[in-house]
Formats: sequence, structure tokens, C-alpha cells
Amino acid sequence: MTLWLVRHAQPLVAPGVCYGATDLKSDPHATQQAALALAAALPQALHVRSSPLRRCTDLAGALQALRPELAYRTDARLAEMDFGYWEGWHWDRIGRAEIDRWTAAFGSYRFGGRESVQMLLDRVSSARRDAAALTAKGGSRADVLWITHAGVIRAAALLAQGIDTVDGADQWPFAAIGFGQWQRQAL
Repeated sequence: MTLWLVRHAQPLVAPGVCYGATDLKSDPHATQQAALALAAALPQALHVRSSPLRRCTDLAGALQALRPELAYRTDARLAEMDFGYWEGWHWDRIGRAEIDRWTAAFGSYRFGGRESVQMLLDRVSSARRDAAALTAKGGSRADVLWITHAGVIRAAALLAQGIDTVDGADQWPFAAIGFGQWQRQAL
């Protein structure tokens, strides 16, 4: 079975702002364009899950309007990492010492006081196990689609490689797929 990983469309936020768990709207035109492309590319039978953050549910709703059989459910485990009190700050205004503390203990440090990278990886791992069980349930052959965020997609990439623990920043995938883009991986 296949796990489709879709990144939300461009959010309505200034460049350089830390906005992980901040509930932002996405650009309506970009959302519609992503939904049109995705609707044309997706197979018939899918289990659709979305982050509960608006920039993802905007895309999930637009996709469902085009393909009504693709009704979605939200799953909080697919939300972006929560950067706590750094949410809404420009990255260049966050002190170098704080970023150094994070990179020194990348997996376990709760950047912004809320969530660590390992906590993100653990919840994505839980969602991935449930997705695999969903495709096996009752002999279902349906793929699974997640409408989510770059951090969740990076975590899923590590999990697909069998990596379920992150100690150093050098282990974290640097590149991310673009807004409104998708990738697939075996489930």
C-alpha cells in the first residue's frame, strides 16, 4: 500500500516567520490549484486524513469538493511541530543561543518549550502504524493520503527508512517538498 504525503498550499504568513502550530489560512488560489492537481493524480480508493490546522483542512475541503468520495478526517498527530513561545516570531529574531541549545540536543530539546523533534517523530510513527493497520483492516487495498506539513513529511521519510529516533540535527532531512506538492512512500 502507498502513503501519499501532501503538503498544504502556501500559508498566508510573512516569509521567515516561525509558524509550526499556528493555525493559519492558506492562499485560496494556491489551495485550489493544489486541489485540482491532486484530484487528477489520485487513485479511486483512498483513506484521507488531514492535520486539523486550517491550512491543511482548506486543501482537504477543496479536494473533497472536487472528489466527493475523498471525505477526510482530521488527525491531530498530523499537525506541524509546536514551537511554543517562538510561534509567530521571525526566525532571525530568535536568539542564537536558543537555536544552539536546540541543535545540541536536537531530538529531545523542546524548542519553544512545547514539543521536541522526538515527540513529533513519535506521534507521526503512531499515525503511520494506524495508517498501515487501516489498509490491512478487512482486506482493504486502499492507499492512505495525509494532508499535512513539511515537518510531518520529513518525519515520515525517516520512519520509512527505519529511523525512529533522532539524536542530532544532522539526521533530520533538510530538504522539504514544496507547498501544494506531494510524494509517495510504501506503507
